[in-house]
Amino acid sequence: MDISFHEAVNELKNADNILILTHINPDGDTLGSGYALLRALDKMGKNVRLTNGDRINEKYSYLFCGIEEKDFEPDFIVSVDVAERKLLGDTVGGKYGDRVDLAIDHHETSRRFAKKTYCESDSASCCEIIYLIIKELGAVIDSDIASCIYTGCSTDTGCFKYSNVTPRTHVIAAELIMAGADHSAINVKMFDTKTKGDILLQKMCLDSLAIFCEGKVAMISVTKEMLEACGVDKSALDAIKPLTRQIEGVEIGITVKEEKEGVTGISVRTSENYDASAICAHFGGGGHVRAAGCEMKCTVEEAEKAIKKYITEQVI
Repeated sequence: MDISFHEAVNELKNADNILILTHINPDGDTLGSGYALLRALDKMGKNVRLTNGDRINEKYSYLFCGIEEKDFEPDFIVSVDVAERKLLGDTVGGKYGDRVDLAIDHHETSRRFAKKTYCESDSASCCEIIYLIIKELGAVIDSDIASCIYTGCSTDTGCFKYSNVTPRTHVIAAELIMAGADHSAINVKMFDTKTKGDILLQKMCLDSLAIFCEGKVAMISVTKEMLEACGVDKSALDAIKPLTRQIEGVEIGITVKEEKEGVTGISVRTSENYDASAICAHFGGGGHVRAAGCEMKCTVEEAEKAIKKYITEQVI
């Protein structure tokens, strides 16, 4: 059931023993949303903890620095930036997937898996929504909360350069900086800092580059073997996905990545002329108009052929 902003705020205001869930392959928006909300609810005297079904990259460690680990049986479960149950992962989703009381989201393709959903699909990030919710709850937004929210606002907008950015995005970012968000350090860490392994992976991915449809489509592929050779995990793909769209003339950028044996993930980024979520919906996925994803039960090579065939014949 869809609910209003104020109803979502009241759900949180009246809850206690709260468990916050974030999505697998955790990024800055889901983690920033989750830890900002946790810190705010904790300030309000509520018993709250967060769980994620995946490894969290060390670069996000400042988001949860100083947070006390708690263990309790939740009475209220809220997910942030999670468009569908399977994005909770097998472990967390298997345990809590049917018990989510409130989903706070901004994806156009939200599957409404929770008992109640507040979804603002024109919001550039889930963190924007969380910022407004925290303000409405009356919790003080200190520098730690501001840095959490700023992280999601920045990473989900490509450091404020994507077309999903609105005037509200900039207003909120300014207010976060005034509240003490360490904006410069966050942007350097998120966008300008790479390990040697990251650079090696980028080189290997570019070696796999394929350009077709008269230069309008570019595709790169990543295997588990490549990740292992570079000494990085799948979180390194955050910096890989935008590469194809940085090529002049490319309007559809595709990253094909081996998830596990027999399962391949697809990430699609598009210009304003094409709908990434529609492309991924054809293969059972979804996301945003400019950035979306899906999974295919096949090998990397089979996925490459399938998506190339579909785009060549049906999209361009």
